[in-house]
Amino acid sequence: MDQFNAYINTHQERFLEELFRLLRIPSVAAQGRGIIEAAMIVRERLERLGASVQLISTNGGAPVVYGVIGTGPRTLLIYDHYDVQPAEPFELWTTSPFEPTIRDGKIYARGVADNKGNLMLRIQAIEAWLATQGDLPLKIVFVIEGEEEVSSGTLHAFCQEHADLLRADGCLWETGGVDIDERPTLHCGAKGIQYVELVARGAAYDLHSANAPIVPNPAWRLTWALATLKAPDERILLPGFYDRIRPPNATDLQALEQIPDTDAALLADYGIPAFLQGVRGVARLRRYLFEPTCTICGLVSGYTGEGSKTVLPNHARAKIDFRLVPDMTPEDVLHQLRTHLDTQGYADIEIIDLGGERPARSDLNAAVVRAVIRSAETTYGVPPIVYPTMAGTGPMYPLCQAFDTPVTSGVGCGYHGALIHAPNENARLVDYWQAMRWMGAFIPAFAAM
Repeated sequence: MDQFNAYINTHQERFLEELFRLLRIPSVAAQGRGIIEAAMIVRERLERLGASVQLISTNGGAPVVYGVIGTGPRTLLIYDHYDVQPAEPFELWTTSPFEPTIRDGKIYARGVADNKGNLMLRIQAIEAWLATQGDLPLKIVFVIEGEEEVSSGTLHAFCQEHADLLRADGCLWETGGVDIDERPTLHCGAKGIQYVELVARGAAYDLHSANAPIVPNPAWRLTWALATLKAPDERILLPGFYDRIRPPNATDLQALEQIPDTDAALLADYGIPAFLQGVRGVARLRRYLFEPTCTICGLVSGYTGEGSKTVLPNHARAKIDFRLVPDMTPEDVLHQLRTHLDTQGYADIEIIDLGGERPARSDLNAAVVRAVIRSAETTYGVPPIVYPTMAGTGPMYPLCQAFDTPVTSGVGCGYHGALIHAPNENARLVDYWQAMRWMGAFIPAFAAM
């Protein structure tokens, strides 16, 4: 692979400019910005790679960039996305989120770690392979979407309508990188999600707070409703919420035992004295990976600016995500939430469905998993840390589990300080180039399985 590595080194400046071009597009799915522009850049880059490419839109959603390159007895599906999280609050960014900047060996930009960096480095690594190693020893199918950050609303229909295009022997998922101890990691599943917005309404318009004795306050109304969702012991109080949960199996629990203890490092980094309920070690991992959640992601009402304003707000809103584990479904949770609020006397509170995903899980011994493990050892000189699943969410169920396609993350430029979804999101240059080398080792490893 000396020629492969030399090619990467020679073309670093061009590779970064390609990445920066994509990062400059504010492709924020939640705000409907920059989606078509980003899709066209990805299409163009795949075509320059030599792939056969289509833009496929389902139900008027963001186009899926579908590309195929190579031939061989094995087919690898690569899933990535070109949409990004909103960059707000802008004032907390050191430099503009959509003008990539290099500082202290890191690229700062919204989406560089999630997920445009991984998207681009995988394409560039395949270019390096073709230029130095010859034809690909396998067929690669790219599915690169533009709605991942808003629960992949139309990807489900895309998968159903184009099942014949998605059959593969394994899938390389969008995420990848190293952990807080600089060890490469991979995850073989994902939690599901149901995201909602709750809205309480009061008077027709904001009133002077002198009216508080006689006019309902939706901020209080919503606060009281939220307090019924979860107990102080962290147990979620929706009826039937835990009924369908499939417990982790023996293989899952054995994998947890192999994960190094990073409790002290994480606590120090987060700046907190302890994890919830004092869990540590394997107990923390089991809770983190195998238990569902109910999280208030945002809460707003009335005046929250500088100084005081005596106002009685006319509405209050809360955004909430429920992370789901097998065999929970978003539909069940949405129904449970409505039933619970009605029963508790909050039938007046509106529930806005902002999207959902089913959880997914893959075989830890699948060929694609073993290939990522072997190539990580080759690239980093140490065996990777294998997680049975991730605590986050993606459309792994419709794209992979529905077709019995084994899936794993890996081959990415993420690291613990990447600040994904936060201001000053970043990726280290050293990780970007190392992940390209990881991709170069993964291609022949999976083809040979």
